[in-house]
Amino acid sequence: MPQPLSLATAFAIAFMILTPTITLASSPLIEHTLDVQIDPPSGTLRVRDQMGLPDGESEWLLLLHAGLDPKVIEGDAELNPAGNVEHLTRYRLRRHTPGPVTLSYGGRIRHDLERIDEGMGRARQWSLGTIDSNGVFLDGNSGWYPRIPGRLQTFRLQVRLPEGWTAVSQGAGPGAPETGLSTWSETQPQDDIYLIAAPFRLYREPAEGFEAQVYLRRPDDALARTYLDATAKYVALYSDLIGPYPFAKFALVENFWETGYGMPSFTLLGPSVIRLPFIVDTSYPHEILHNWWGNGVYVDYASGNWSEGLTNYLADHWMKERVGQGAEYRRDTLKSFADTVRDGKDYPLTEFRGRHGSASQAIGYGKGAMFFHMLRKQLGDEMFNQGLRRFYAENRLRAANYADLQHAFEAVSARDLRPFFSAWTTRPGAPRLALTDVRLTPSGEEYRITGQIEQIQLAAPFPLQVPVVIHRSASDPMTLIVASHERSTPFEITLASAPERLAVDPDFDVFRDLLPGETPVTLGNLFGADRGLILLPSAAPAPLQDAYRQLAENWRQGHPGWRLQLDREVSELPDDLPVWLLGWENRHLGSFATEAPDFALDIAARHLQLGDTALDGSASLALTRWRGNQPLAWLASNDAAALPALARKLPHYGKYSYLTFTGPEAMNQLKGQWPSGDSALVHWFLRE
Repeated sequence: MPQPLSLATAFAIAFMILTPTITLASSPLIEHTLDVQIDPPSGTLRVRDQMGLPDGESEWLLLLHAGLDPKVIEGDAELNPAGNVEHLTRYRLRRHTPGPVTLSYGGRIRHDLERIDEGMGRARQWSLGTIDSNGVFLDGNSGWYPRIPGRLQTFRLQVRLPEGWTAVSQGAGPGAPETGLSTWSETQPQDDIYLIAAPFRLYREPAEGFEAQVYLRRPDDALARTYLDATAKYVALYSDLIGPYPFAKFALVENFWETGYGMPSFTLLGPSVIRLPFIVDTSYPHEILHNWWGNGVYVDYASGNWSEGLTNYLADHWMKERVGQGAEYRRDTLKSFADTVRDGKDYPLTEFRGRHGSASQAIGYGKGAMFFHMLRKQLGDEMFNQGLRRFYAENRLRAANYADLQHAFEAVSARDLRPFFSAWTTRPGAPRLALTDVRLTPSGEEYRITGQIEQIQLAAPFPLQVPVVIHRSASDPMTLIVASHERSTPFEITLASAPERLAVDPDFDVFRDLLPGETPVTLGNLFGADRGLILLPSAAPAPLQDAYRQLAENWRQGHPGWRLQLDREVSELPDDLPVWLLGWENRHLGSFATEAPDFALDIAARHLQLGDTALDGSASLALTRWRGNQPLAWLASNDAAALPALARKLPHYGKYSYLTFTGPEAMNQLKGQWPSGDSALVHWFLRE
């Protein structure tokens, strides 16, 4: 059995070799007609593939999984090995006379799940591909079909499986799987061919211009109804916004491990994920939208993956914005970038290929979304939407890059967007703003305000449109947009009524460094740090101490910069790195609680006061606080059985300052952020 690859090797293969750098110009398609037989218990498949190859060409480089022993069985051609790349074998196909070439091959594909660390306490699983009794997961990286790097393809696929199993792929299908034969076809150009299979229960119904489908591993009529309705709703929404839905169906497919994958015309989600009640209106629209961005317009990876930022902006951010939480979402996005992108981890958007950890996610998804938000604020909603529609229409089913995005938005706006695109896609880093020299000058019945917006980062200035909001007692706030392209940009505004307060970018519309006071301390300050200290309670009962140690070891996995010690081994808390304190019994808990501004802790009584909420030791608690500029956190539970669940869950609550949980399953009861104060970007006139 092939050995699991290292993370670095896996991503090198996925992005440098197997993810095709599709030529932007039109190139001839490869036409596959695949007849596949799969035996899940043995992990094997047998394939017959008739390949329709372009006229005028005679030689191609193919990639197949090692050990499949392909042979030419029809067509005037020869196939010769040309070396190995990890789990794949290269073959050189030479065709002597025009016409299709048919290959026959078979063998075993079964790779173990590999852990991918995404940050302290957070990990996901990934596989190069597998066929086993739980299910089948195969894509181009698996090497299950003859892939020609850099070429798009169409296909007709029929899959023979054990009784009760159904195969899922792109396009139209699945035919009549109850006969043991699943059939799929896709005549539109594809950059990959996926093959998923399991003993599914299929739910389906027609929608406007496509079919909605749900594949569950066990029957659940209510769950299927929820997803069928959501599919119709969100496909209609994005069709109206962007352009026609490009595929014959959209399917929710339940995987046999926890995933969140978006493929053309379907999404592959894990069994726990799909049953979370909030997923249908959070992550699910994101996966549907990928059928326009990433699977409808492909990504030219050589020049950067723009699709994750755009999908994040039009799905995740939009869901929050429509319920009045857009500013909060953007602030959390900026905070995530500050918490995780440090110590040389930053790079431009044009170098983002895909998510492989918290830092890459903060860049490609977070900064990418903010890039599109700033573009929208600059152009206005209607022009931004026109640009989206033009970009989609011009690039549907071809690979596109940031230059294509720039072209589309310039065409609809008649503006030169080169400085904006160049600065925000090819440069790392973020601006850091300062508000200086604010003056208020009464003049008769009017009030003249002047000041300076400064960019104080070490790097060169960025092109910015900075909102300056002036609050007045007698009327609504007024917003002035300051175009900042230099180190220092003056602004001036005249008001008819006296101002009370001036705030620079209070709704976080600009991608920038956050200043002290703009955001509270949260768990993300600790989970995003590369180094820190976890202190175990030496006085805790042995079962509880063992559970704390297991939790700490789980969080430290892959993070050698975090140390683990007993509290008695440290005379006083260090002040130069983040610290986790574990347990009510921790000897340093008093230092954590002293002069805490947002909570009161009675250690002896095991009593916590959070505002008007009183909590005793029966709850599991997680609190944070600043000590100067040092983030501290405390986790305590009286139930050792709850700590494994807390170890899994807490890293996913990074934006919160405090949380409480109940029971061994650690059900969340209370969560929130400490209140933020004013920052140096706020000026109060009445305090002068």
